[in-house]
Amino acid sequence: MSQGAPAASTLRRSSSSEGTQQGHEDDERKVRRREKNRVAAQRSRKKQTQKADKLHEEYECLEQENISLKKEIGKLTDEMKHLSEVLRNHEKVCPLLHCSLNFGLIPRHDVLSGPLPR
Repeated sequence: MSQGAPAASTLRRSSSSEGTQQGHEDDERKVRRREKNRVAAQRSRKKQTQKADKLHEEYECLEQENISLKKEIGKLTDEMKHLSEVLRNHEKVCPLLHCSLNFGLIPRHDVLSGPLPR
């Protein structure tokens, strides 16, 4: 029986040392997993920041383009008003528009949109 007792204590020691070793491996695995997760989270936050920065730059460019286009619209609107006024003034004195023969032969929109006859 005395031989059985050391075998049981050896068995207990090996199982407890296996449990300690297993626990230590589990702890190491958890530490590695946490570190890997921390690095992945840092990478994700960095990527989000870069994306936000890129979107902000794009927004700034679009804002500048919008301002420029609005200025161009204003200039073109002013030019259209000026040209409309020039046309109205010209219509008052244009002999082609007042000639009764031309009104019967050429529709008015053709006279205004095409080149002037010589």
